[in-house]
Amino acid sequence: MSESVTLIYSDDYQGYRFSPWHPMKPVRLLLTAELIRAYGIDRLPNCGFTGPRPASDEELELIHDPVYIGKVRELSEPGAEESSGWSWGLGTGDNPVFPRMHESSALIAGGALTAAEKIMSGELDHAFHVAGGLHHAQRARASGFCIYNDVAIAIAWLRQQGIRVVYIDIDAHHGDGVQNAFYGDSEVMTISFHESGRSLFPGTGYTGDIGEGRARGTSINLPLAPHTGDDLFLKAFDELVPPLTRAFRPDVVVTQNGCDGHFDDPLTHLSLTLEGYAKIWARMHDLSHEVTAGRWLASGGGGYQAFTVVPCAWTLLMAELAGTRLAEEIPESWRELCERHSGAQAPRFLTRESPPPPGPGAHEIARQAVEDGTAEIKSKIFPLMGAAEKQGP
Repeated sequence: MSESVTLIYSDDYQGYRFSPWHPMKPVRLLLTAELIRAYGIDRLPNCGFTGPRPASDEELELIHDPVYIGKVRELSEPGAEESSGWSWGLGTGDNPVFPRMHESSALIAGGALTAAEKIMSGELDHAFHVAGGLHHAQRARASGFCIYNDVAIAIAWLRQQGIRVVYIDIDAHHGDGVQNAFYGDSEVMTISFHESGRSLFPGTGYTGDIGEGRARGTSINLPLAPHTGDDLFLKAFDELVPPLTRAFRPDVVVTQNGCDGHFDDPLTHLSLTLEGYAKIWARMHDLSHEVTAGRWLASGGGGYQAFTVVPCAWTLLMAELAGTRLAEEIPESWRELCERHSGAQAPRFLTRESPPPPGPGAHEIARQAVEDGTAEIKSKIFPLMGAAEKQGP
C-alpha cells in the first residue's frame, strides 16, 4: 500500500514576512508549493495538501514563556514601541517586528502540531511542514529569524503523548533552540549537522555538547568546516545517524531540512548540491521506515536562494516522501511564475549544477574536521547509547 503523505501549507504563510529586504523571503514557500503542484505530486493518489491551524497559547507555552508570548502579541499591534522588545530579541536586525507577527508565528507553530497530530492518529505516514523548522527560537527570546520554535513545540506535544523522538537537523545553522529545549530530556535525541560555530551563527553546537543528567549522550553535534560537500556530509551521516537512531529506538523521526548548506546560499559556506540533498532525504526515508514504521515529520528551515535552490530542494524532498521520481526539466508553467516573482531567469533543471571547486586546502580541512568530529562522537556517545559502529565500506 502507498504511503500517505501531505504538505502542510497555506498561502497565509506569506504573512510571516519580516521586511522586503530581509533574507528570509516567504515567497520561497509559495514557489515550493507551486512547483510541487506543477509536477503533479499533489495529484498522486497517496498525496495532498493540508492547511494548518493556529497554535493556542497553551500549546505555545509547551516551549515558550507566557510573558514572551505576551510581548510578541503586544509588538504585533500597530504603533507598538519596538525598542521594548530588544531584550526579547524582537525589533532587531535579524528579527524585526511586523504586523500580525504573533498570528503568523502561531499559525506556523500550529502547522507543526497539525503534522504531528495527523501522523500520531495514523491518518498519515509522512508530513512535510514546509514553513516550519524555526529552530533558533528560545524559551523567552526570538533568534535567527525565528519567533516561535515550531519543531520544538511539536516535539513537546509528542512527548506529552509519551512518544520518544529523534530530531535530525541538517540546516547549515546549529539547531540550538531545539537542543536547549530538550538538553535534559532522555526521551529526545537531537542530532545536528551544521557549519561550525567558529564561522557561522549561532556560534554553538560543538561535539562536547552531549546532553546533561540522564540525557547524557542524547545530544549529538557535528560541526562542519566551510566548503564541506556532499561526499563528506554523506559519509558522516552514514557513520553516525543510522547507528545512533537504531540504538535510541524512537517512535517518530522529526527532521529539520534547511537547504542553506547549498553551495550557492548567500549566508553560509558549505558546498552541498541538490543531488546531495536528495541522497540525504532518501537515507532519512529509509531510516524512518526501519526504526519508526515510517512515522516521519519533515519540516523546512533555512534557505536563502528563494527563487532557485529552495523550491527545487523542497520539491525533491516532497517527491522522496511521496515515493515518486521527477523529470529533470522543470515545468515551463512554474518557470514563468518564478520569473514573474523574481524578475530573473528561473532554473530550467532540478539538479544539473556545477559547484565551484574548493580553494587550495579547503577540502582537506573539511575532511579532517569530519573525521575528527566523527571519531569524537563515536568515542564519547556511542558507548553511552550502546550504538554499534557501521561495519564494512
